[in-house]
Amino acid sequence: MAFTSSLQEHPYSHLIDTLDDGSLKFFNPQKLNDPRYKELPLSIRVLLEASIRKCDGFYVRQDDVQNILDWQKQQNVAEVPFLPARVLLQDFTGIPAMVDLAAMRDAIAKHGVDPGLVNPVCPTDLIVDHSLQIDFSKCAIQNSPNPGGGEGQNPNPAPRSTTPSKPSLTPRGAAQQCGGGQRGPCSKSGCSEASAISTSGRSSTTVQQIENTPLLCPFHLKPVSEPETALKNQEMELTRNKERLQFFKWCSRAFQNVNVVPPDVGAVHQVNLEYLSRVVQESDGLVYPDSVLGTDSHTTMINGLGILGWGVGGIESEAVMLGQPISLTLPQVVGCKLSGSIGHLTTSIDIVLGITKHLRQAAIGGRFVEFFGPGVSQLSAPDRTTIANMCPEYNATVSFFPIDHVTLKHFEHTDFNQEKLELMESYLKAVNLFRSYEDSSEDPTYSEVIDINLSSIVPHVSGPKRPQDRVAVSNMKEDFQSCLDGKVSSKGFNISKEKQDGLVPFVHCGQQYELAHGSVVIAAVISCTNNCNPSVMLTAGLLAKKAVEAGLTVKPYIRTSLAPGSGMVTHYLNTSGVLPYLSQLGFEVIGYGCATCVGNTAPLPQAVVDAIKQGDLVACGVLSGNRHFEGRLCECVRANYLASPPLVVAYAIAGTMGIDFDTEPLGVTSEGKEVYLREVWPSREEVQQVEEQEVISSIFRELRSRMEKGNTFWNNLESSDMVTFPWDHKSTYIRPPSFFSRLTKEVQSPVSIENAHVLLFLGDKVTTDHISPAGSIARVSAAAKYLINKRLTPREFNSYGARRGNDAVMTRGTFASIKLQNRFIGKPGPKTLHIPSGQTLDVFDAADRYQRDGVPLIILAGKDYGSGNSRDWVAKGPYLLGVRAVIAESFEKLHKRQLVGMGIMPLQFLPGQNADSLELTGKEKFTITLPEELTPQQQLTVKTSLGKSFCVTTLLDSEMDVIFYRNGGLLRYVARTKL
Repeated sequence: MAFTSSLQEHPYSHLIDTLDDGSLKFFNPQKLNDPRYKELPLSIRVLLEASIRKCDGFYVRQDDVQNILDWQKQQNVAEVPFLPARVLLQDFTGIPAMVDLAAMRDAIAKHGVDPGLVNPVCPTDLIVDHSLQIDFSKCAIQNSPNPGGGEGQNPNPAPRSTTPSKPSLTPRGAAQQCGGGQRGPCSKSGCSEASAISTSGRSSTTVQQIENTPLLCPFHLKPVSEPETALKNQEMELTRNKERLQFFKWCSRAFQNVNVVPPDVGAVHQVNLEYLSRVVQESDGLVYPDSVLGTDSHTTMINGLGILGWGVGGIESEAVMLGQPISLTLPQVVGCKLSGSIGHLTTSIDIVLGITKHLRQAAIGGRFVEFFGPGVSQLSAPDRTTIANMCPEYNATVSFFPIDHVTLKHFEHTDFNQEKLELMESYLKAVNLFRSYEDSSEDPTYSEVIDINLSSIVPHVSGPKRPQDRVAVSNMKEDFQSCLDGKVSSKGFNISKEKQDGLVPFVHCGQQYELAHGSVVIAAVISCTNNCNPSVMLTAGLLAKKAVEAGLTVKPYIRTSLAPGSGMVTHYLNTSGVLPYLSQLGFEVIGYGCATCVGNTAPLPQAVVDAIKQGDLVACGVLSGNRHFEGRLCECVRANYLASPPLVVAYAIAGTMGIDFDTEPLGVTSEGKEVYLREVWPSREEVQQVEEQEVISSIFRELRSRMEKGNTFWNNLESSDMVTFPWDHKSTYIRPPSFFSRLTKEVQSPVSIENAHVLLFLGDKVTTDHISPAGSIARVSAAAKYLINKRLTPREFNSYGARRGNDAVMTRGTFASIKLQNRFIGKPGPKTLHIPSGQTLDVFDAADRYQRDGVPLIILAGKDYGSGNSRDWVAKGPYLLGVRAVIAESFEKLHKRQLVGMGIMPLQFLPGQNADSLELTGKEKFTITLPEELTPQQQLTVKTSLGKSFCVTTLLDSEMDVIFYRNGGLLRYVARTKL
């Protein structure tokens, strides 16, 4: 937005302020001198700033600004517009939007207008990340007879070599690994364990092993070649999607305001968090807050960094790209006050799940959540983004963490230079968007306040048989005793009192040990599911380091393992110097993938198995995965517990689940010194320091490197340099839609809908799933017939998602749901009645016949038409089927706007009326007369061929809606502005 003479006429030009030397300007809401501003939640202040800056009298009016400023009274009442700083697309939802823009260029070029004028108004990032399919697995042996364990499983993984080796199977029956009296080298046959810990905690031998060791197959634990597998999958991805990728590359060159992130860089939410987030945007000398609307379900993660954003559907994102604001009811904002101190053993995952549980119970659906209170300062930036990402779990729109010193510290370790950081802090403080959580005088006024005392969130484990049976770690010893006493059930084992204190001696690798009820025999650290948060893995590593330095060990008969979720986990454990300590305690990297969770645990030493059976012991396994049902890890291990990675290490050192960490020592050193868990558990400050300095900076460096290098396929991919896209009319993936057919320069007067037939006669709760194409393409569908005519086999159909850029496929898939309840048919299915002939046809075939005969179409429906998640083709499909109006008892608000945006008239029965009360059969012809001067919320008369007439209300809610409808929808309106 350049500062021209038009800006001087801006209704809020008196709020313009300057930063630094005066070269940077911004709209400062504080210059309103309105006391209500400081009472607003900070998330609402972002909405207010955007409305002030974008106020043009058409999309955004001064009344909208006043409504936001008066948020206390207008929440849940006023409809307000929002124009974000940027739009985020992933490729599946991005391709229809870009195809529409390419088709718009063709349309205006036919009128002699420069097609290069068509560009997104709002800066748009498109991330190609949804195309990868797993055609090749890491496993060297395909189609194994028993991938879950048993006959096909290698019980004894091959030694981890420092040089790549070919995949091979170790013969069953090979000698078991052992570790002698302590973890370390052993001369026993088959033992491959080694410990190479240097005094600095960094071992060149261990590092070399980790960096150059091939991956292990997660099912057979055999080494495989990761690069070869990854390259094969990538090659298939790029070949299969070459056509789409060529189109995306053309978009990156042809369109202004479009940034395409090529494949194999990262997932959309990762790139958004780690590369695209700006916190403060700067454009043409104007500074303003970063904000984003995205088509990815993880968009809400960005709120953890103080950037307002949430997920929208493809149609909404396309509208915002073209400069139209998204409309939302001014939301209530729930203040979530965090107080108290985080417990010593409480991990980030405990905090995230604890807060999520509280918010889920608070019933805050559809509202904003904003965090405040002194407890927020204890949460790291990754903690905050994880909590913000859990929005769907407690049904909030956003979970907003205003920016504070922790956020700024986080950005120091990313790609933000000192100049950018100083600008950010200066601007945010100037407009009062920077928080000091310890200063309660800065607290805004909220709709409601939920108090969460972080001290009340304590670490838990789950077990011994079901994940829902959570036990506080402080109660673990007492709970395990009750499990021994209880009758056989989901928790009880019914062990008689006289057998509970028995000890069973056994010999392992020449040394005698004892097992008892509660003894740990399996301990597995796995970084999957919620435990992918780096902080918990680092906590486990730092705990191992402190334990080793204190002289503690893990008994060698315990089957320990470390299965990182990805190579990145191994990388940051290695660079932070903790991996060798985990290895010395027996937690060596065994590979990447599901192992212990799915029962792929190497067999226990036979002496251990015999001792368990001899004493009928309730032996225990503990793991940081998400599966632990009785007998799953090993048939002789009856009690299995899910725990965080550091607790897995702690229980492995203790050797028993029947321990009270507060009063009993974790272990005893060889010198007889007792060491308690609190003495070796790392502080949150230690973990966060390592996380920020090692993990965060490493991740950002790698992402920047991938962005700069791209990949060879993308760099060498050919694409046209033409201003308009050279459509391949043989393509079954991308083709120009017919939205702009017969586009005229002048706006035509509204045309009445005369003698329309009903395409579908629907009931209540018709969702976007019923309307919009999704999932696989059924072999007997209209879309399948089209593809077969294009000489494709069913194997080549792919999915509706992959073919979103082909309107012929998507139109045929509209209303193709097998669960569609059409009252004309009387049973679920994608069929309807072609009224003139009386034939039952596919919905598309009936619509096609109507269109060939020049018959307009309408839809009759009940309550809540168009409810559910937004879909790209939920309004585009009906438009291309020839639907001119939908008459329903009520509409989902979002879908109503989607229909208007495509030039379909949403009409609502008068209160108390519906199709049944008016005795409509749906087989009549309907005439809807439109006046030359349409106005919002106008009443119209509908007449039927049987002589009946009734009134309906047009759901054109604003002058903007009227303008879009008169133009035939948003796309045609934007095209006309270029003409």
